[in-house]
Amino acid sequence: MRRLQGLLTVLAIAVGVGVAVQPGDAAVKARVDYDKTFDFTKLKTWSWNPAGAGQVVVGRTKDDNPELVKQRAEPIIFDAVGKELPRRGLTQATGTADATLMYYLLLTVSSSGQTLGQFLPSVAQWGVPPFAPNTTSLEVIEQGSLVIDMVVNGKPVWRGIGEAKINLDDDQKKREALLRDGVRELIRRFPPKK
Repeated sequence: MRRLQGLLTVLAIAVGVGVAVQPGDAAVKARVDYDKTFDFTKLKTWSWNPAGAGQVVVGRTKDDNPELVKQRAEPIIFDAVGKELPRRGLTQATGTADATLMYYLLLTVSSSGQTLGQFLPSVAQWGVPPFAPNTTSLEVIEQGSLVIDMVVNGKPVWRGIGEAKINLDDDQKKREALLRDGVRELIRRFPPKK
């Protein structure tokens, strides 16, 4: 009986560890879109877009400096993409590449609120709630989105979009780890399974 309990305990721990490290359980929500007619098996090399590898858009406050964010984020994105794409069968080209990449990093603020009575039906006679709505819950959320586009012969063939909440109290190392996780989650979905 003790042996069975010990085996069940080990199994429960193994399942718990397995659940904790599932690839889909990242803090980054990732999704991809791609050209379903394109043959991704022909791609062997990639490079960053020579006209500009990326763009940063910051829409939080009037004092935001997208260039400063780009100086911090771009080396991390370059390094993470450079490590992840070879695992997917693509090497970085020194000359002309089969595909070019471009990234977009978007940082914004959004809010989520609830009002008293928002889930109650309207009063049929007037089409309004039976009392004035009052805000009962308000959450301001810093959000970040990373978009990576893959273009072949001027035509986009694959786009990965990763979104995550950003905690303002996190230090630079945690933000760097979140950005690396975002790249990993996106590139993990390349090439698309048809």
